[in-house]
Formats: sequence, C-alpha cells, structure tokens
Amino acid sequence: MNKDLILLPVLIQLLLTIKQYILLLAAKKKAVAAGEVDLERRGLYDDAWPISVVKVNNSIRSQYEIPVLFYVLIGVFWALDAVGPVVHGLAWVFVLSRVAHAYVHTGSNYVPHRLRFFSVGVFSVILLAVLALYRLLG
Repeated sequence: MNKDLILLPVLIQLLLTIKQYILLLAAKKKAVAAGEVDLERRGLYDDAWPISVVKVNNSIRSQYEIPVLFYVLIGVFWALDAVGPVVHGLAWVFVLSRVAHAYVHTGSNYVPHRLRFFSVGVFSVILLAVLALYRLLG
C-alpha cells in the first residue's frame, strides 16, 4: 500500500475547511446585502451577525480543534512509515464524520446529530492516537 495515499483524507479535510470559508463569505455577503448586520460591531462581536453567519463561523472554528490532532497523527504515521489499512480506514472515518458534522452544523444545527458525528470523529482520533503510541513503543 502506498503510504502517501494517507494524505488524501488530509487534503479532503483541508478542502472542507476551505469550502466552509467560501460558505462564510457568501453568508456574510448575503447578510450585509439584506441589512441584517450591525456594521459598527461586526468586526468584534459575533452577535452583530445573523444566526446564518454565526453557524458557519462556528463550524469553521470547529475545523481548528480535533482536526489539528488528526493532522498531527497522520503526520506521525506517515513519518514512521506505519500507514496501513486500519490507519487508512480510521482516517476516512474521521474525515467523513467531519464532512457530516459540518453539513449539520451549517444546516439544521440539530445538536444531537452534530454530537454523534463529532463523537465518531473524536473516537477515531483516540484510536489513531492509541495506534500511534503502540507503534512508537512497540
């Protein structure tokens, strides 16, 4: 198995983050055009924006939490030449859970669904961390 293929889920995760920024730009532009923004406060206060913008902005913030651990762990596996089918599988589970999480976060924002997808992602990162530790110590 080509270990470099592990970089594909990393790139998908990066593209998801970029997509969220594009979505945020569109949401902000629409909110400003509709007059839904407190222009004096918009630079410093989230509550100056309508919920439609805040949801996307919060989703972007979420892309800099658990995904950062994912990036590090994938780098560890790649550097150790320890990329195998289990690591690939967990990487894809993580990324797909993040895509689903972002979809819910910027859509219905139904917290129980969002929490399920978030939990799947966290659990996959925990498993990756355990496997990395096992590989380093074993």
